[in-house]
Amino acid sequence: MGIFNKSNQNKEELTLKEFEEAFDLYYTSIRNFLYFKTSQEGLAEDVAQDAFVKLWETRHSINKSSIKSYLYTIANNLAINQLKRDQLKYKFQNLQVERSNNETPEYLMEVQEFDKKLQDVLARIPDGAREVFLMNRIEGLKYHEIAERLGLSMKAIEKRMSKALSILRTELHRKV
Repeated sequence: MGIFNKSNQNKEELTLKEFEEAFDLYYTSIRNFLYFKTSQEGLAEDVAQDAFVKLWETRHSINKSSIKSYLYTIANNLAINQLKRDQLKYKFQNLQVERSNNETPEYLMEVQEFDKKLQDVLARIPDGAREVFLMNRIEGLKYHEIAERLGLSMKAIEKRMSKALSILRTELHRKV
């Protein structure tokens, strides 16, 4: 198995055959890892597949000797992001239920329109910036905690957060 030699420390393109080999070798264990993490079979399947899509998209510059750890890191980050989105959606739905008992139909329509616009804007924020924004604003993590989790510098986190806030301010015409 050529892709798993520890002596190959150079980053180079992953071939289709090597990708298929990695998929056959790691898919089941990645899916199981995600199932244990999320307790959701469908989510585990989806995220495992997304992890391999991400591997294929980054095939031009990966270290072949660390594919396994790279896949687990991708899968873990994707699962965390999906769970955060689900948590945000749940919190928002609960807030909506609480408010709907006391609000006018016009207000409810405005809230729905704003929610749709917010979701659209969040979807357009680049992945890294969106991840940092959600980790900070939804999960309540400090920049240094985010930097540790993602293995990035504080400057990178600040830059990503600045990018996300700038897009949100511009698109929503509100201070975030």
